[in-house]
Formats: sequence, C-alpha cells, structure tokens
Amino acid sequence: MNRPRLWLTTGAACGFVTVALGAFGAHGLRDLVSPERLANWATATDYLGLHAIAILACGLWLLQRPDDRLVHRAAGAFLVGILLFSGSLFALVLTNQRAIGMITPMGGLLLLAGWGLLVAGARGVRMRSAADSRPGAD
Repeated sequence: MNRPRLWLTTGAACGFVTVALGAFGAHGLRDLVSPERLANWATATDYLGLHAIAILACGLWLLQRPDDRLVHRAAGAFLVGILLFSGSLFALVLTNQRAIGMITPMGGLLLLAGWGLLVAGARGVRMRSAADSRPGAD
C-alpha cells in the first residue's frame, strides 16, 4: 500500500472508531462508570478524533509530496500516540486499573512528536514560483 493511501485509510478508520467509541461512552457507559471515568473516556475520544484528522491531513500532504519522510513519520507518531494515549485511557475506564494510566504520558509525547515532525516538514516545504505553476512547466 502506498503511503498516502495507508494514512488516508488509517485516518478514516480512526475517525470511524472515534464516532463508535464516543457513542458507546455516551450511551453505554453513562450509567456504569463514575463521572470522572466518563470524562477520561471523553478525553480519549477527543484526542482520537483530533489525531484522526491529523493523520488524514498527513495522507493528503503525501498525495502532493509522496517522498516526505517527516510527514510519514508524523503520521506514524500520531497513530502510535493514539494507541498509547487514547488506548490507555479507554483501558483505564473499562478496567479501573490505575497503573494503566502510566502509559498515557508516553502516548502524549508521541502525539507531540507528531506535531513537531509536521512543523519540521512544513518548514522544509518550498513554495512553487509562478513560473513553476504554468501549464507545461513540469
């Protein structure tokens, strides 16, 4: 699978999972867990959804610049960050095992790394001049 397709598919799948888990939290967990744990679930779905969009953006970016390794790595950092950050919060809510919460900051660091890689990727983008964008200039 090529990189743009990989990240577009992954981002779309993460968006799907966001809606499903958000609905489960709002309707299936409301009467089963404490308000604090429900707030943790909401945080996990918020971060999952936000970073699903970020992964989609990486896929779109890679359609234009398929060899951009920083953006490819950013998408990977977002995905692993989601799994560790949101995944650990989901597991914490479902099991009430506080030790799982020790994983959450590692996921947060990976999410930050993803944004840092996007910043670095954006700084390396050179804008095409008007002459380069003329028909036949490629």
